[in-house]
Amino acid sequence: MWSYEKRLQYPVRIKNTNPRLASAIISQYGGPDGELGASLRYLSQRYSMPYDDTKAALTDIGTEELGHLEMIGSIVHQLTRNLTPEEAVKGGFDAYLVDHTTGVYPQAAAGFPYTTASMQVKGDPITDLHENMAAEMKARTTYDNILRISDDPDVNDVIRFLRAREIVHYQRFGELLCRTQQRLSEKNFFAFNPSFDKKQKR
Repeated sequence: MWSYEKRLQYPVRIKNTNPRLASAIISQYGGPDGELGASLRYLSQRYSMPYDDTKAALTDIGTEELGHLEMIGSIVHQLTRNLTPEEAVKGGFDAYLVDHTTGVYPQAAAGFPYTTASMQVKGDPITDLHENMAAEMKARTTYDNILRISDDPDVNDVIRFLRAREIVHYQRFGELLCRTQQRLSEKNFFAFNPSFDKKQKR
């Protein structure tokens, strides 16, 4: 059960309209390395994690990613809330406007909608934790790319916060991976897995 606190994890106060920037930032809402995929990935992976502390971390980080999704949605909304049709055309936002007006729709910057094919839940703790570390670095790279093209200080302030959180999550998953590998090694899991080996011999 979640308790929703009605405030953003970090304040979003965008003053200027910028549809071109919104069409790039929306990739972190519904793109292949965005916050929607991250939250679903972690909140789904926790069921098959064998250790309570790893499950708890996946729940915590997955929940935080939902908060980041809300922040990205707020950025996109604030960049387009006062958009005129002329600004939409000039900013290359006209095709989006035709399909979604200025609603916040989960899609990549390239225009394709969110798909769960961009995320993975394997059910193996080592594989999933490696997946998560890679996902956090891909999200960090996306935020780097946004900072390369953005000249709005209000946007950049929030993006830098989100980028920093990706690095923290990467480090946390790295710690969990080392701990999980140690625990499985102590069980001799990697050297000998009787139930798996028995099935293979059939």
